[in-house]
Amino acid sequence: MIRTSRLTYRVNQFWRALQPPTHRVDLDSIRAHLASAQIALFRQMQPSEQWHAYSVKQRLTDESQDHPALLTAALLHDVGKILYPLSPIERAIIVLGQRIFPRQVSAWGKGEPRGFRRPFVVAERHAEWGAELAARAGAPELTINLIRRHQDFAAKDDPLLLALQAADDEN
Repeated sequence: MIRTSRLTYRVNQFWRALQPPTHRVDLDSIRAHLASAQIALFRQMQPSEQWHAYSVKQRLTDESQDHPALLTAALLHDVGKILYPLSPIERAIIVLGQRIFPRQVSAWGKGEPRGFRRPFVVAERHAEWGAELAARAGAPELTINLIRRHQDFAAKDDPLLLALQAADDEN
């Protein structure tokens, strides 16, 4: 069963994704955290994903998190989605699927991103793809590791990862 507050959050997230963001990320505000090749990756993300990533970074900054690898990971944690951009409808399908039949969604997330499985594969594998893209763009190993593990909720021993996950979940 979906908790009401979480359902409300997801409905609002869906409606925000349907509309162009009212705010654009000022690239000058992220230059301190991203090298030029990483900015090029960031700019390939959909505007709503750019704003989400920026919001995650801002939340961490507001919480006095200042580790450079963490802030870079916050900005690039969803960059793997540029390989297979998702529509708002596909995002909604993922969320509903994960709530209604999580085991099946996990099975559908394996393999190639084709057909009806495409959104589930993107959801399952974007962290891995993002880590690879960040590595090619010269990100530090700790940043790459944080991006790769940002959906690994079994990991409880890494304070930077936990901070990234919490900020991601709240944005």
